Amino acid sequence: MTTALRVPEELSARVPAEQRGKGLDRDAVRLLVSRGTELSHHGFAELPGLLRAGDLLIVNTSPTLAAAVDGRIGHARVVVHFSTRGDDGRWAVEVRDPDGRGTTRARAGGPAGTEVRLPGDVRLVLEEPLTGRSPRLWWGRVSEPGGPVSEADVPGPAADVLRLLGRHGRPIRYSYTERDQPLSAYQTVFALPAADGAGSAEMPSAARPFTARLVAALVSRGVQFAPVTLHTGVASAEAHEPPYPERFAVPETSARLINAARAGDGRVVAVGTTAVRAVESATGADGVVRAAEGWTDLVVTPERGARVVDGLLTGLHEPEASHLLMLEAVAGRAAIDRGYEAALRGRYLWHEFGDVHLILPEEAPHTEHCSSNCR
Repeated sequence: MTTALRVPEELSARVPAEQRGKGLDRDAVRLLVSRGTELSHHGFAELPGLLRAGDLLIVNTSPTLAAAVDGRIGHARVVVHFSTRGDDGRWAVEVRDPDGRGTTRARAGGPAGTEVRLPGDVRLVLEEPLTGRSPRLWWGRVSEPGGPVSEADVPGPAADVLRLLGRHGRPIRYSYTERDQPLSAYQTVFALPAADGAGSAEMPSAARPFTARLVAALVSRGVQFAPVTLHTGVASAEAHEPPYPERFAVPETSARLINAARAGDGRVVAVGTTAVRAVESATGADGVVRAAEGWTDLVVTPERGARVVDGLLTGLHEPEASHLLMLEAVAGRAAIDRGYEAALRGRYLWHEFGDVHLILPEEAPHTEHCSSNCR
């Protein structure tokens, strides 16, 4: 990404689209479309006309958790962001300082043994950094009065933390937003409750503009949907670190749908970088998608390339964000640079409540638009 690009503060989307005017819905955002280095400007509601029968959208079904909880370290107020649940019952957490405006700012992590007092007399003890790359995220263990809560003591996996989030949590909010929003504002139309209560610390936001009405219009046009799951952790708002391991699942039915679309004339378009990470983690070197679940530490880069995904629907990321390497892997650097320059000139809005970017493969002139307009 061109380092000269800087996103002005006024281009941050401060509230959801449906709160910007009377009668608006989630799909009242703008849609920048890139086909190679060719660009066009649309409203998101025009998406069905930009896709065609046989195209397939990969969507992330992970629900968003109320992952931010107030706490104290000694007499100091802090906010804990619960990010990712480990297999051993610990949670990867980020401890931040309140900034006096209802949001937070970064603080140094740790040290080991630090105890955070949470509501309901719950305690969180920080044990060790998540990785050696950054002190931001730490593995921590939660205990309730009377000692650590083991999974044998509660009716379901991670019920201790999930109870805490259900009673005292709120959605993670960053400083560019105007005010707190209900958890429902952070759920996409594709979100499904997980059997074990798992979810994403931050919304898989590329899918936020979809409405039930728009999904029905896409289905009527012959566009198919392949659900996958990736529970995304807390992003690095300041340092733009690469993603760390996250839980994912690609079911057998979705793997078959994706392979069938690739065998035909359909384009495989991922809705969000989380969907790319999930499906590419389930794809072999032969380009075949197979059912898979577990943890993925895959980082899709231009050097590695995208094996399955032809296109990508995504929000607008900061120029320093590691997600942009994935966009370059799908479309090439020239296309992404040109798209972002156009987004800045066109005053598109950034972040989770902002506008979106549809990246499609460049088509030969004699076939372009025919499948969608010659019916």
